[in-house]
Amino acid sequence: MATVQIRNLDDDAYAVLKRRAAASGRSLQEFLRLTLERQAAEPTVEEALAAARADLAWTDVPPMADIVEAQRADRRR
Repeated sequence: MATVQIRNLDDDAYAVLKRRAAASGRSLQEFLRLTLERQAAEPTVEEALAAARADLAWTDVPPMADIVEAQRADRRR
């Protein structure tokens, strides 16, 4: 497991985080670890868009001539 050290954290921010950790029944270390792990598990907007684009990408596109012919065949029915 990796270790992270945060320096120069604002005193007010530290107090808020410590209070939230206590309210959740966790140590500050455990609270911050869980918070960071949750944050890392969420995709960024860019990552979500890239995944959506990959899902929507056509990998087996028929030739245009086949598409046009299928449309003409539908119209003849």
